[in-house]
Amino acid sequence: MVPSGVLANNEPSVCYCTHVQNFGWGDYAQMGEMSGSEGHGLRLEGIRIVLDDAGYDLAIEYQTHIQNIGWEANTDKGWSSSNGFSGTEGLGYRLEAIQVKLSGDDADQFDIYYRVHAQNVGWMGWAKNGESAGTAGYGYRLEGIEIQIVAAGSDAPGSVQKMFLGI
Repeated sequence: MVPSGVLANNEPSVCYCTHVQNFGWGDYAQMGEMSGSEGHGLRLEGIRIVLDDAGYDLAIEYQTHIQNIGWEANTDKGWSSSNGFSGTEGLGYRLEAIQVKLSGDDADQFDIYYRVHAQNVGWMGWAKNGESAGTAGYGYRLEGIEIQIVAAGSDAPGSVQKMFLGI
């Protein structure tokens, strides 16, 4: 018998990194940590999200709303998947919003929550399971993001108020 403290965590998790104006790609943040910047007025230009499915039948998909482009799903690019690139590089375009969802046979066992730090707004509420987080139509840049996976039906990590502002 193996003591429970020795067993590996068998819950899915995510890590993610962002491409920040003037800095480029940052290090990968672990679940719940902030990626990007706060209080520096720098835009996020791209994101990569990696899913550790912990043996579950899970996949991750995400898309961003990009300055001068709109939602990626409405372009030839479509949704990105684990460690795929969402956003732009070298164009100076800001990310304005994001949607993240889990798929696969076990997706109904988990909720994925994410919140963003947006220009002129600050930290917004937690969105989940494909909902929009950020802004559209205001010209506000995303500056930071936090992502967490929890058991389905668990409480949100914080407020779910004002997760998205759209015109």
